[in-house]
Amino acid sequence: MKKIALFTTAVTIALSSYSTLARVSQEEAQKLGKTLTPFGAEQAANADGSIPAWEGGVTKPPAEYKKGMHHPDPFASDKPLFTITAQNASSYQKFLTPGESALLKTYPKTFKMHIYKTRRSASYPKYVYDATLKNATRSELVEGGNGIRNAAVGIPFPIPQNGLEAIWNHIVRYRGVAGKRFGGQAAPTSSGDFTYIGFDESIMFEYSNPNASPETLQKDNVLFRFKQKVTQPARLAGTALLVHETMDQIKTPRQAWTYNAGQRRVRRAPNVAYDAPGTASDGLRTTDDFDMFNGSPDRYNWKLMGKKEVYIPYNSYKLHSDKLKYKDILKAGHINPEYVRWEKHRVWVVEATLKPGMRHVYNKRIFFIDEDSWQIHAADLYDNRNDLYRVAFAHGLNYYEIPTHWSTLEVYHDLNSRRYLAIGLDNEEKMYDFSLNFKKRVFTPAQLRREGRR
Repeated sequence: MKKIALFTTAVTIALSSYSTLARVSQEEAQKLGKTLTPFGAEQAANADGSIPAWEGGVTKPPAEYKKGMHHPDPFASDKPLFTITAQNASSYQKFLTPGESALLKTYPKTFKMHIYKTRRSASYPKYVYDATLKNATRSELVEGGNGIRNAAVGIPFPIPQNGLEAIWNHIVRYRGVAGKRFGGQAAPTSSGDFTYIGFDESIMFEYSNPNASPETLQKDNVLFRFKQKVTQPARLAGTALLVHETMDQIKTPRQAWTYNAGQRRVRRAPNVAYDAPGTASDGLRTTDDFDMFNGSPDRYNWKLMGKKEVYIPYNSYKLHSDKLKYKDILKAGHINPEYVRWEKHRVWVVEATLKPGMRHVYNKRIFFIDEDSWQIHAADLYDNRNDLYRVAFAHGLNYYEIPTHWSTLEVYHDLNSRRYLAIGLDNEEKMYDFSLNFKKRVFTPAQLRREGRR
């Protein structure tokens, strides 16, 4: 990490020094929508023009798009500029993450990166931009940084002062108000064989509701409500998970419940957090790996390392296409590189190191966060010997009907077992529904029990 070319001065404030006085001045906030985008990214192009200026992102879908479709590629005519392989990687080293370099070395004959023209496609509703401007001068970390307050709807810290503010931007980034996702995951064996595990997921983002205010959010203390049900294979079908994620995790930690179809019982699940294995993941990810990072940040010290230009998966419409079957994507060692689009983007680099006395399978985590969306697009995960252990990617795109930039597929590579887990496979499923208007009672343990017994 010493070789990272910083675009801003590294901010290395110890967790103990985080305070509620980290808000930016009105003068600084006025840069939003001017020299900075409404989300705090650099509006201008980079020095050589390989990263263009942000001009509002994708605000209109392709003409052929209709609601309910898998999202057609607005950049389908783009061709790769060049391809990075194990043989030529040294020529592009300064734009590669350590994890990307490791995968090129681990799979020298099959892993490659097709680099495309950079398209700064991320866009959001105006009310989210307006809320972000308000948040810039009022949002605060709670004591110790284990929560936020005085924020609602938009990015809480568009001009981050430390690593915790940056990671909270990712945790609460806008992904619509409510929705239902259909898809699943697979963990191919070393030969490429896989069993598809299907999920139906419902989510209600209290934080993103246009009517949300800092006062109502602080009173209810819920960021979002999430429910996941396993639909296949038959041996797992009916198993369900319910989570209420809190805004101030000192006041109330995450609330979670599981429904066991065999026992037909709902149980509290306090261990659905940190490094507990993810649902049906073959031990290839932790609970807090989901969505690249989720949950309480309290086990780590966080540093904002500055900005860097790197190649990250972006505008992944080809990978998202319903013209593909899962067998087209899932290959031995890694997903099929022919369907992956890589682009050069500016990212915030955030390093999390395990606090003394805390335990987690990851001693260090380095996150590469897209400046335009606050989506973590790449993560390098280190074990307790400080060796690179896992490498994760979020393959993102802009969903037209919201609009929002969100991942279509997350892939977690385990370098030791030479296996990976792909989450979010949706090519053979119907598309997400972002138009739902859930009631809170849909996300209660009682409702989880009723649905399980049907």
